[in-house]
Amino acid sequence: MTIDYLERPAIVLGTDLKTGEHTRLLEGLVAIVTGGGKGVGKGISIRLAEAGAKVVIVGNANMTMAEETCLFIRSRGGEAVPLGCDLAKPESAQKVVDFTLEKFGRLDILVNNAAYQPNRDIVEYPTELFKKVMDVNLMSFLRLSMCAMPHLKESGRGRIINISSVHGKKVASFDIAYATSKGGVTMLTRELAVLGPQYGITCNAILPGGIEIEFKTSMEKGDLKEFKSIRVERSRKFKFRYKMGFPSDVGNMVVFLASEQGKHYNGTQIRADGGMILF
Repeated sequence: MTIDYLERPAIVLGTDLKTGEHTRLLEGLVAIVTGGGKGVGKGISIRLAEAGAKVVIVGNANMTMAEETCLFIRSRGGEAVPLGCDLAKPESAQKVVDFTLEKFGRLDILVNNAAYQPNRDIVEYPTELFKKVMDVNLMSFLRLSMCAMPHLKESGRGRIINISSVHGKKVASFDIAYATSKGGVTMLTRELAVLGPQYGITCNAILPGGIEIEFKTSMEKGDLKEFKSIRVERSRKFKFRYKMGFPSDVGNMVVFLASEQGKHYNGTQIRADGGMILF
């Protein structure tokens, strides 16, 4: 499946109403995007770079896609570097922050987006697999936020943006661990939002749903075939009920929240689901 990552007009420029001067919204800022090499994360990485941010794209299983996304950003005049890291490991959070500071000297925006989704039925979930989902989808968000906070404070305009899911609020019968982790992300966002203002940091969550992305490449062939059939059946069932979106829809919202225009937003949970939660 081919996704157009340049779909939708980009929200990347701001205008000073007093001078009429146009500037890129995130010029000179530095961002981390976990899981930033494909899908929603790729859409976020591209939009951040178009808005002027230097981006560290953290990948794990498929570094090829992270590297390709960096090359694409550079081909358009942006700055991006890849970093391979297993975010399920507790020590990885500090590694990501240290790498970013070494590479760019500062940190202004943390986008927690990494997600692991085995798509197992509840009776098929081994304890260790459930724990891995929680380690990647929830605990890595907490660990990275903790490691990043001192540097986001130094920024003076620090932003934490967590990519949750509509399934943080809506039952996802296809993967109980994924939905449980995303519900945790939504609550973690609110807790961080309470702590952040004393350091000049805001924290918000975006809840995508119904976004056109590549199918997961790490699944076994049989699992992938079954998962596709579930997705196709659901898309047929709800075809005329909600509007599918693109990774760039989420990317535009991230840019807004990361910009000065978004500084009033804190602790919000913004659905980017085309109305999917209604059905």
